[in-house]
Amino acid sequence: MSQRTIPQLFEDSVEKFGPNVFLWEKRSERYEGLTYSELRRVVHQFAAGLMVMGLQKGDRVALISEARNAWVMAELGILFAGAVNVPISVRIEELSELKFRLAHSGCRVAVVSPNQVAKIRRIKRDLADLEKTIILDHMNEYESGEVFAGDVLVAGAEYLTAHRAEFDATWRSVREGDYANICYTSGTTADPKGIILTHRNYTANFEQANSIIQCPEWYVTLLILPWDHAFGHTCGIYIIMRNGAGLASVQLGKSQFETLKNIPQNIREIRPTIMLSAPALAKNFRKTIERSVREKGPRVEALFKRALKLAYAYNRDGWNRGKGWSVLKKPLYLLFDRLLFKKIRAGLGGRLEYFVGGAALLDLDLQKFFYAIGMPMFQGYGLTEAAPVIAANSPTNHKLGSSGRPVANLELRICDQAGNQLPPGAPGEIVVRGENIMAGYWKNDQATREVLRDGRLYTGDIGYLDEDGFLYVLGRVKSLLVANDGEKYSPEEIEEAVVEHSPFIEQIMLYNNQSAYTIALLVPNKEAISGWLRERNLVCSSREGQEAVLRLLEEEIDSYRPGGKFEGLFPARWLPSAVAVLGEAFNEENRFLNFQFKMVRGRIAEFYKNRIDYLFTPEGKDICNPQNMTIISRLY
Repeated sequence: MSQRTIPQLFEDSVEKFGPNVFLWEKRSERYEGLTYSELRRVVHQFAAGLMVMGLQKGDRVALISEARNAWVMAELGILFAGAVNVPISVRIEELSELKFRLAHSGCRVAVVSPNQVAKIRRIKRDLADLEKTIILDHMNEYESGEVFAGDVLVAGAEYLTAHRAEFDATWRSVREGDYANICYTSGTTADPKGIILTHRNYTANFEQANSIIQCPEWYVTLLILPWDHAFGHTCGIYIIMRNGAGLASVQLGKSQFETLKNIPQNIREIRPTIMLSAPALAKNFRKTIERSVREKGPRVEALFKRALKLAYAYNRDGWNRGKGWSVLKKPLYLLFDRLLFKKIRAGLGGRLEYFVGGAALLDLDLQKFFYAIGMPMFQGYGLTEAAPVIAANSPTNHKLGSSGRPVANLELRICDQAGNQLPPGAPGEIVVRGENIMAGYWKNDQATREVLRDGRLYTGDIGYLDEDGFLYVLGRVKSLLVANDGEKYSPEEIEEAVVEHSPFIEQIMLYNNQSAYTIALLVPNKEAISGWLRERNLVCSSREGQEAVLRLLEEEIDSYRPGGKFEGLFPARWLPSAVAVLGEAFNEENRFLNFQFKMVRGRIAEFYKNRIDYLFTPEGKDICNPQNMTIISRLY
């Protein structure tokens, strides 16, 4: 039996789907396609060129590039040469973080886009293992050790002419247990950990994911998520490749902002049938849709809201859509769909069948919104350590609010602190075992032992399975609020709901470390509050204006308490009793958000320790305390 490796998977796909377009890229006026067969030719050349450069089996190669055809060519070329790819996010601007990944993994070669060359040049003098930098596009000037990728391809083509048998023997010698990737975590609490994923980890996960999500060869996706991210990497590149479908990249701009601006036009050009989404993207899509509706006038907006309300009632939780008396709503729902929702779908190409949501928890309200307009966003769950898919909803088997059912050939348990399996409905740590589970952390045996025990991965996530086998993820163990009586609660659903429902709150982080009450660090939405102040002829230079803004923010939190419009949504004891208003948002630059746009809670809590301590004083508990008044006066 042939080895179940990524090179073998690619070769099998080329044999089945050779004439199909695999990669779509727009570098000028329109998208151009690269077929599976055409890609194989350049992959073989690139791999052979790496071998000519002296790359050996097991050597590590860093790949740092924006999403483009050459990203896939480079990774496959590295793997065909028997080497290990170390994919690194282009968002890493802190050179010490980049240097740590390259030095820790011992990369001999770095494959980079021109936009990333300057970073390597600034740190390479301190990287003893790094010998060569391969630059994907031609440059006017090259420093010592730098090579144009085109020259690597030429050298590889010459090698293949004379040594095809040796090349084939090299890629066929790759085994299932060989390392394919070392993927570094974001390093939110300590140095990043290098997650070792083998070829079989990946190919097993491709098989597992296909047991839930079907992807026929006529599907095409526009992959907006970072290609080095586990979710985009497995689901956006390799599951597409395994099924002979098509993958398009977003047209690159001169800056990251310009690239993001290309997304709406690229969606209309590619007309994707399936897309991957993270919560941040989903929220932006929703805001764009709602803004477009508002621009059409109050009558259309009112009709849209009525249509949404009816769709929510008809769809219910997805699995029970149209059941019972709600079936009577179907004719009116179909009318609204034809009049309104179909036109919205046309703005996303008109062919989109569904999104797959991942990378973080997607709140129920967002899921219901996209389900209503006919573009369901099916939540999944996974970890890079699991390659990454663990569970997912699908068009034929879903329950909104859940993360779906576990994939095939994966054992999933919910365990208490002693490791005992818990019954359905009882929350505990999610523990999994299967062929997709990582080999361990690179050069970090202690961290490996902490999460891999008896062949099982202890995820560090809290969740439960319902009676129907659907997984509900509640949050991270390390994110839990812990009261002074030892009771614990995950804050993420509260945080997401507050930000989703309040136009005046941009970000919020709840905190309780065995204290008498929970507190919040809150980032106000400057634009929304400025408009609110103008409507009331108030200014923040006055005490009256400062107090008015703070009381407004307090009212937004109080809407979840008894008597508020969101009463009963969350236990009152976990709602914040004191609030610190912050003058700076959580972002990647201040390292309060990681590369998956998740809050780095430990770092935030450490930085704002004095503000947190103050909130547990009688003066600090009043939202109109001097510290908050000062911050508000400086914001506007």
